[in-house]
Amino acid sequence: MNEIERRRTFAIISHPDAGKTTLTEKFLLFGGQIQVAGAVKSNKIRKTATSDWMDIEKQRGISVSTSVMEFDYKDYKVNILDTPGHQDFAEDTYRTLTAVDSAIIVVDSAKGVEAQTRKLMEVCRMRNTPVIIFINKMDREGRDPFEVLDELEEELKISVRPLSWPIGQGQRFKGVYNIYEQQLNLFTPNKQRVTEKVEVDINSNDLDEQVGAEFAEQLRNDLELVNSVYPDFDVEAYRRAEVAPVFFGSALNNFGVQELLDCFVEIAPSPRPTNAEERVVEPTEPKFTGFIFKITANIDPNHRSCIAFCKVCSGKFQRNQPYLHVRNGKTMRFSSPTQFMAQRKSTVEEAYPGDIVGLPDSGGVFKIGDTLTEGENIHFRGLPSFSPELFKYIENDDPMKSKQFQKGIEQLMNEGVAQSFVNQFNNRRIVGTVGQLQFEVIQYRLEHEYNAKCRWEPVHLYKACWIEADDEAELENFKKRKYQYMAKDIEGRDVFLADSGYVLSMAQQDFEHIRFHFTSEF
Repeated sequence: MNEIERRRTFAIISHPDAGKTTLTEKFLLFGGQIQVAGAVKSNKIRKTATSDWMDIEKQRGISVSTSVMEFDYKDYKVNILDTPGHQDFAEDTYRTLTAVDSAIIVVDSAKGVEAQTRKLMEVCRMRNTPVIIFINKMDREGRDPFEVLDELEEELKISVRPLSWPIGQGQRFKGVYNIYEQQLNLFTPNKQRVTEKVEVDINSNDLDEQVGAEFAEQLRNDLELVNSVYPDFDVEAYRRAEVAPVFFGSALNNFGVQELLDCFVEIAPSPRPTNAEERVVEPTEPKFTGFIFKITANIDPNHRSCIAFCKVCSGKFQRNQPYLHVRNGKTMRFSSPTQFMAQRKSTVEEAYPGDIVGLPDSGGVFKIGDTLTEGENIHFRGLPSFSPELFKYIENDDPMKSKQFQKGIEQLMNEGVAQSFVNQFNNRRIVGTVGQLQFEVIQYRLEHEYNAKCRWEPVHLYKACWIEADDEAELENFKKRKYQYMAKDIEGRDVFLADSGYVLSMAQQDFEHIRFHFTSEF
């Protein structure tokens, strides 16, 4: 029970460039996991962000894949999942949200709520995930804090409650008043060190001395307004995902981050029950259960191995114990399960609910959504693949390397980076993605990680949908008539590739008994 209470598992999500990876770095700095934070865009420090370890991430300065990191802070054990903000990798982020108990949303103070933030908030709302909002980049000129708060309530459809308040911003940024602890934190721009806290009585002259009379007066008025407009902060309402606490700061300059972390470990929920198809699994149950929510190929380029990330839902995971792989009914033992600090990993003896364990997967044993148990037959749901929107034929560009090419495609598709379909008409392989950037990532990773070259050829398609029917004969009839447009996905299921919206709606009209699905979960 104590171990479960100590766990805090959360994801950091936002629109690209709001500062997720920088915030993750600073958390690790406080957790003592890294000594120097890598200035992500500076070339003078040759160290890139800890959580962006793939080559392509270092080149672009963006996150491409979710990284998992864990550290101890005070008496808590914190598991962070830093997610990609770019919408081309949204699927990876949606899946990650199934494995966490709460989320921190990062918002740029000048830009406010952006498109991707709205989408991610909808996923949190569907799952009732509690969120904390961190308004970043206060050391740049931005908008009025009250204006940003109104926009958050309107756009994200959630009540907010500020727990810290900025004094000035941009060039005139003086610091943050911590409403939760009633302390004043003064700002000195420094990327590597932590600013000190000053205890001040808000109504005394100390405040005027610290920040100047004009700012002191402004702060008193603002706080009075905050306390009259927003109800008192209620932890239970936050855990029920009804209210979102808001913090202000600058992640790059390490400001306002520790207040966020201190308050977060205190109020965030410990691991919560997980819904399986058969029943609800409580974290306190004695027997181990867990599910795979992500697979990453080539964490160690020398070994070409895949790692499956398993979220522990109940009981205790132990090394070398026999566990049942529910989908294929086999019992497995894991001699070297790992825990992560992005790419660095260490072997773990045991893990508790809320922890994320990396299981070595050499022969493509795991798929996203697989369940592991101590013998019980249960299935965890809620890890969808969406119907892709962009399609290209993929061809091997170097006939001498066809083995590497096949292996690379297979491992990358199992990761869920994109989806691959084999056209039944001409037997060519089609790759479908949600965004253009994924094609570049696949090409780059094939070349640099598998030593294989690919070339893309255009194919004109509108949508891929999975089909099923109760009447076998009607399904066969459909497949015959649409022979040119039929394909199989990696699991061997039937997929209809419609080349226009008109063709799709006509097919739906002509074949009333066939069900068309736009996510792979049905």
